[in-house]
Amino acid sequence: MLDLGPDIKARAAVADKGYASKANRKAARSRGIIPVIPHKSNEKEKPAFFAKAIYKGRARIEQAVGKLKRFKRVALRCEKTKRNFSALVSIAAAFILIKSVHTA
Repeated sequence: MLDLGPDIKARAAVADKGYASKANRKAARSRGIIPVIPHKSNEKEKPAFFAKAIYKGRARIEQAVGKLKRFKRVALRCEKTKRNFSALVSIAAAFILIKSVHTA
């Protein structure tokens, strides 16, 4: 998962606690990628620093995808062509934006 492609260089690997292992962190560091993975509560040797701002960005993206998946046609991928699916995602995103801005 850390190898995205020949011309794409990841700077950080952001994951949840399910991927919190020394092997995952070591694999990221060996590729020159900063692992942003929270430590488990029972883990030994916790570092003092954790990039909370980057991890919050991951949570915002995950929440946005969750809101998009509330639309049944997006979640089930009813539209098979790339053009139709991207149009449906755009419409769903517009509805989400309107709902978050409209206060009446």
